[in-house]
Amino acid sequence: MLPPPPRQPPPQARAARGAVSLQRAFLRGPLGVLRLLQLLAGAAFWITIATSRYQGPVHFALFVSVLFWLLTLALYFLALLGKQELVPGLGPRWLAVNVAHDLLAAALYGAAMGVMIGQTRSHSYCNLKDYQMSCAYHAFLAAAVCGGLCLGLYLLSALYGGCRHCQGEREVA
Repeated sequence: MLPPPPRQPPPQARAARGAVSLQRAFLRGPLGVLRLLQLLAGAAFWITIATSRYQGPVHFALFVSVLFWLLTLALYFLALLGKQELVPGLGPRWLAVNVAHDLLAAALYGAAMGVMIGQTRSHSYCNLKDYQMSCAYHAFLAAAVCGGLCLGLYLLSALYGGCRHCQGEREVA
């Protein structure tokens, strides 16, 4: 005797689960705009560092910026395409996951900004008008400013998501 065929969900459920649709409400909403700004500021931060001569603790700042740029990119596209259910176990808590990501990013960007401020101070000797040698002072200063911008954007995003979570919302859009 043959075993019964495996049960399959109805065609409507299969189509809904496999369909990719652009979430225009997220794209135009505050969190979508904040995510785009975070991606731009994060890219400016790590590109500024990567194009300069860096060493020592600046590796940490570069690691933080690239890690959270990639994570933010993944969160952005998962929310934009409405595919939060692809993340096992976290799909139903998607807004809380986003808030936790934003708080962790803000904390680590704060540390990275501190590293860049320290590096800027340690290279302040080459900020003289007639200094001829190559120096990373301006790159470190620009990276510190970008780090502060990232910190502010992630804090704003965490505050917005936290307020929505307290109001009982569970979706990012």
